[in-house]
Amino acid sequence: MLKKAVLLGFLALSGMSHAADADFTLVNRTGYAINEVFISPTKKDNWGKDRLGSNQLLNGQARKFKFGDTKNCVQDIQVVFADDDSEVEWEGFNLCELNKITLRYNRKTREVSADSE
Repeated sequence: MLKKAVLLGFLALSGMSHAADADFTLVNRTGYAINEVFISPTKKDNWGKDRLGSNQLLNGQARKFKFGDTKNCVQDIQVVFADDDSEVEWEGFNLCELNKITLRYNRKTREVSADSE
């Protein structure tokens, strides 16, 4: 009986660590402070709630985000910049496989890019 309880406890912890594996760090290298961050399954129109909260993510700063929707690993990211309230999107990140995403943005050309690990 004790072996069964230990095995069940181990399986529960394994599942919890697997969900935590989808957490990721977002690095802002856009050149602008970010006021809001939204994460949504790719190709959905509903961005949900702001994940950044009341803090800004300044250029050069990083923030860890909790992500538990491992049934929808591929997600898009939208940010709202502090200086002009413009919204910019990056598409198609498999958050179940990434640990770190560095966002880049060229406002003159409106080109978005990202490095991921």
